Amino acid sequence: MQRCARQGLPLSLLMLDIDHFKRFNDQHGHAAGDAVLAHVGRTLQSLIRNEDLACRYGGEEFTIVLPEATAAVALERAEAILSATASTTIVHLRSTLGPVTASIGAATFPGDGATVDVLFGFADAALYRAKAEGRNRVVHTAAAHAPGVTRAGGVLQSRVLPPRDDHRARRL
Repeated sequence: MQRCARQGLPLSLLMLDIDHFKRFNDQHGHAAGDAVLAHVGRTLQSLIRNEDLACRYGGEEFTIVLPEATAAVALERAEAILSATASTTIVHLRSTLGPVTASIGAATFPGDGATVDVLFGFADAALYRAKAEGRNRVVHTAAAHAPGVTRAGGVLQSRVLPPRDDHRARRL
């Protein structure tokens, strides 16, 4: 964040939570839950740039740091992540799992906050709003309007991704 601040560049933060993960774990077991976490982790790694950072934040949450990414770019990346996650069915121990969906909250420096803690707070609040609005979506909270993104009630929102029927099996 300090590098982006020095250079006058944006930085976006995505907070991702796997939808209904506890229920999934209870229904399929912890080994299957671990397979889902690994799948989401691989999906994130395949979709981020070299300069981005994706990590497991705790439980079923992941954080993705996108240096030099505007709010509009962050929403595009988040939608790509949702689409890739939901379009793949996971095969674990000869059982088909999924599809898996996720909710993502996003915030962008400097408009949404000048410190890491404030940016995390806004991204986390946007994540909870995405979950409250029905899951499987991205919500970007912003203090200022970002070009190319629709603003509604102080929150920048992307579209809801419908479930797909063309799931590909992926063996872990």
